[in-house]
Amino acid sequence: MTKASFKARYETDKAAAATTVAFNAGDFKLRASMTDATVVNGPSLNGLALAVEKPGSFIIDYNVPKKDIRFQFMNSIRVMEKPLNLNYIHFHGDNRTILDGTLVFDSANKVSANHVMGSGSCKLKYTYVHGGLATFEPSYDTSKNAWDFVVSRKVYGDDVFRATYQTTSRNLGLEWSRSSKLNGSFKICASLCLLEERKMPKLSAETSWDFEM
Repeated sequence: MTKASFKARYETDKAAAATTVAFNAGDFKLRASMTDATVVNGPSLNGLALAVEKPGSFIIDYNVPKKDIRFQFMNSIRVMEKPLNLNYIHFHGDNRTILDGTLVFDSANKVSANHVMGSGSCKLKYTYVHGGLATFEPSYDTSKNAWDFVVSRKVYGDDVFRATYQTTSRNLGLEWSRSSKLNGSFKICASLCLLEERKMPKLSAETSWDFEM
């Protein structure tokens, strides 16, 4: 089965689009993605990326114009009878490696950590889901000694309202999204920097459709 998706994003000063085509090849998934840079002003390789994925095991991404490869390996082990999901991500071009792990206590509580090797920093996040509707996600960055906060809530079935606040930059973000298999998905975002004297929100809208062929 072949699946395709189309995504368009609009901001106050620019617009962008992206297309992804994926199909199964036995236990593997093959994927090609393109941005508007691939086709605007004539066909080119700008914005073209290819990927091979074995779900739950690994993903290999190849950025064609940059000739750069990203490797991601996934595994899951049990710690005190709780699942610990591990990710090893390596960017070959800039020789950057990320270690990511999430310990799931139950359906409502989990803790995750993200570390860029050699950076000396680690990001810790706690996720709590209340009643299956509201989600609270405080996170702490050890290098910045700063907290970030995310609160989201499901309403009317397919709608999600999300608020974010970054303490270091004092950026406040609001987001409304809807995911529907019949009518596609959309997301409307507004962000505001509270440090700016002239507090003008930045607005963006994003819509996407999924197809099966």
